[in-house]
This record gives sequence, structure tokens and C-alpha cells, in this order.
Amino acid sequence: MFEKCEAIVIRAIDYGETNKIVTFFTREWGKVATMARGAKKPSSRLSAVTQPFTHGYYLIQRSRGVGVLHQGDIIDSMRTIREDIFTAAYASYIVEMTDKVTEEQQRNPYLFELLLQTLQYMNEGLDLEILACIYEMKMLSVMGIPPKLDHCAVCGRTEGKFSFSIKEAGFLCHRCEKTDPYRIPLSAASVRLLRLFYYIDLSRLGTISVKEETKKELRAVLSSYYDEYSGLSLKTKRFLMQVDELKKIGYPYQNQTENGSGG
Repeated sequence: MFEKCEAIVIRAIDYGETNKIVTFFTREWGKVATMARGAKKPSSRLSAVTQPFTHGYYLIQRSRGVGVLHQGDIIDSMRTIREDIFTAAYASYIVEMTDKVTEEQQRNPYLFELLLQTLQYMNEGLDLEILACIYEMKMLSVMGIPPKLDHCAVCGRTEGKFSFSIKEAGFLCHRCEKTDPYRIPLSAASVRLLRLFYYIDLSRLGTISVKEETKKELRAVLSSYYDEYSGLSLKTKRFLMQVDELKKIGYPYQNQTENGSGG
């Protein structure tokens, strides 16, 4: 029995000479793997609908293992993502993260909407680094490792100058900073943005213009926090670092539109 779903292609690997195994993240069922017969052939009706990041409606026969993809109708091909190496690198990173932290056929409409909205913003040319930071912050609660952002992780105070402690999994006020000599210093803008990114409704994202120094602080916190608590090892993160190096040496790249308020 084939069932209709709304889905995003999060992984597609070749299987044999003409087939693909395509993994979808669906609104209705969560993550589902399917066999797409003939999808490697350019002339196949399944070729276009199984491209990475594609958002569409699909007819799938589910099973306990790998199901069968019958057909698909594209809502948004996310073509801009695939045509730009930098955008593709960031999109691949959030898609692999989603794949790694989710189990087969566990419904999560919130995560589906978060992934879809983030990919749409990336496809529209918004700030890739900021979108990745927001996604990383929101995934912390999905993984069950939320940081303490509303108060000092040691004394509970809500006012003062804050740094970030990986050891204490949250902010440290200036009174308690001696408890962690390895704390990460933060500007007021970074403190504000970490809270904003964690709590904001992504669909209501306005324009956020963030200074490079502030981005470095955000990256330092998130990278260290993920290394300590997530247990994830993502191939796309290493690729993302290589792509960022290309940007630094002036590889042709059109600056992304920066979206909100911030540092």
C-alpha cells in the first residue's frame, strides 16, 4: 500500500547500476528509507525528485526496513543550494546532523518544520553561518542536551557580565567565572544572540546583521559544546571547515544576505 507524505530528501546513495536508496525526512512519519528503482537514469521520473534537499510530496510504500518510492511531485527543488558550493556545504551539514540524531520512523513535526524553514532560508540567500548557528542551538534541545542560558549555571543570577562554561554547560556570571579557567569570554552581543537563537521562532526571523568577531565567539561556543556533549562525528563538518578556508583565500563567492538585529 502506497501512502502520501510531505518530505525532504536528506540522503541518496547509489544502489546497483540504476537504483538509489533515498532517505526522506517526512512530516508524517519522521525518517524513512526507500528504494528508488531506476532513479540514477537521467530519463527516470524519479531522477529529479530524489535530488538532495528537494522538498516535495511522495508516494511511499513503507516497511520495517527499506520501503519503496513510487513517485514524487516537487514543491521546491532547492536548486540554489545545489548550485553554490558554500550553500551546499552548510545545507549538507544541517541535513547530516538531522540524519544522525533521528531514529527511523519517529515522527517529529517540529524538527521537520525547522529543517524545511532553514533550507528555504539558505536557498533564498540568507546568512549561512547564522542559520547554521540557529539550527545548532535548536538541535540541542532535540538531542536532550540544552545549555543553561537563562541564568548563571553556578549561582543562578540573571544579571552581570557573562562568559560561557563548557564544564558547567551554560553561562557563568563575572562573580563565578573563577570556577572555570577554561571559560569562553563573550561579548554582550554573543550572550544576547545565543539566547535569541535558542528561543526564536525561526519563521519569524527578521534581519540579523552579525559582526565577524561575534560569529567567531558563537562558533567557539557551539563547536566546543557539540564536541563535549553531542557525541556526533559529522563528515560534513570537516568539509565545511575546508569550504570556509576557501572563502578566506578569496574563492569566488557572493556574500549572503544577513538577516535581524545583533552584534
